Amino acid sequence: MNLEVQRFKADFFKALAHPLRIRILELLAEGDKNVNELQTLIGSEGSAVSQQLAILRNKSIVHGTKEGNKVTYTLRDPMILELLKVAKQIFNNHLIDTISMFDRIKDEE
Repeated sequence: MNLEVQRFKADFFKALAHPLRIRILELLAEGDKNVNELQTLIGSEGSAVSQQLAILRNKSIVHGTKEGNKVTYTLRDPMILELLKVAKQIFNNHLIDTISMFDRIKDEE
């Protein structure tokens, strides 16, 4: 595989590698929101939300549109939603495997 594509993927996943950024993406999946709306929904300081949005914006994961003195954010690519769904399914599969392993250990005791 092309090294540039591998670097893009690594940088892309690094940009997703923070719980607050994932939460922001989940909220934007429900519809466009400005920083104040995101801050209220998350219950976090505006500076923290703005900082995470800047990282997502720099990696072209979200897009901001200025409306007066507010910036409204949207997902740049709806496939992000699919990626988050797949990640959740992988987590669920891992959880099921872990529970099954604990059940086998319990049965052996």
